[in-house]
Amino acid sequence: MTTMHKFDVENWIRKPQYDFFKTYEDPFFNITATIEVSNLYTYCKKHDLSFSLACIYVAIKSINEIQEFKLRIINNEVFLFDAVNIGSTILNDNKTFSFCYFLNQPSIVEFDKQGKEVIENHKKGIFFEPKEELLGLIHCSTIPWISFTGIKHARKGDEARQGIPKIIFGKVFEENNTKKIPFSVEVHHALMDGYHVALLFEKMQYFINDLS
Repeated sequence: MTTMHKFDVENWIRKPQYDFFKTYEDPFFNITATIEVSNLYTYCKKHDLSFSLACIYVAIKSINEIQEFKLRIINNEVFLFDAVNIGSTILNDNKTFSFCYFLNQPSIVEFDKQGKEVIENHKKGIFFEPKEELLGLIHCSTIPWISFTGIKHARKGDEARQGIPKIIFGKVFEENNTKKIPFSVEVHHALMDGYHVALLFEKMQYFINDLS
């Protein structure tokens, strides 16, 4: 269980930006770019890890190092989670999808082990259970059939009152003898700016490059 506490907006350096964007009907912005994953792909092959789970781990590990990705809006007030977990779509055998929820883990190997157990248990009793009441999450999807360059999320209209980030991985492709993957990040502009999204890409790439 993740814990949270009220965030001091009044003394926040981004208070002017928060006040400016918090009343927008659609305050979300999306950035899509590629991440070089050759080293991650090789590492997964070497250690018999799921590449898709590894991508999710790299994302959630990096996200938890950036304060702004752990901010949420609750009853028009901002709260900071000490850590966030991740919920991801999982493709079923009949080509529909369901949701699985993965707890943050201290290592990529432990995340892989937990993730495989979660998916295996899910397959034993498939059900469609979006846990929309959980705010200490990152919403994740994978579209492994398309190396997309942009994407738009389906929305109900109340998401701006929460501010949960959404991330999507696409299809791995080869470019200049390296493997790359499209990665989409959609976030609430009252809670963060392009700098923070760029920082996420930077942290993810650093972690991947540092694997050995």
